[in-house]
Amino acid sequence: MKEKLKEFTKKHSEIWKFIKFTFTGASTSVLEITVFMFLQYVVFKSLNEVPVTDNAFLAFLGIEYKGYMYSYAISAVIGYAAAYIMNRKLTFKADANPVFSTIIYVLMVFFTIIFNTWFGAFLGTWVTNNGWNSVIVEMIIKVVVMTVPTIWTYPLNRFVIHRKKKAADE
Repeated sequence: MKEKLKEFTKKHSEIWKFIKFTFTGASTSVLEITVFMFLQYVVFKSLNEVPVTDNAFLAFLGIEYKGYMYSYAISAVIGYAAAYIMNRKLTFKADANPVFSTIIYVLMVFFTIIFNTWFGAFLGTWVTNNGWNSVIVEMIIKVVVMTVPTIWTYPLNRFVIHRKKKAADE
């Protein structure tokens, strides 16, 4: 069995990297969801229906409630930090310049968190305004919001952020 796995990972190294990336994403997503739920239902519970009235830009983006905005932003930062470490060390075994990798990763995450915060808060507002608030609905929305950025995060992680200097790529 061990030999078959080694053979598969060598023959299909790109598929294996995507599998590891997906596993890392799932693992850090559990962390992110846990943090999100704690923030949403404990720390910022009292702010889930407090409007963001002092910021025209956030209102324009459809972010109406402070609790959703804070919960999405903080949980995303924690999840992405854990993902960076795991992907660099385990998934891609990167040896590219760590300063360059970190700067590019931070930029990618910055824009991804802005997207996730907007998308999550927008959907949270939509759910609240339609009276569909429930733990299950909000968890489904959180998973959807966390999954969408894979469209750009895998290619950036694989080919830009966590590159290998050596020609012999694992």
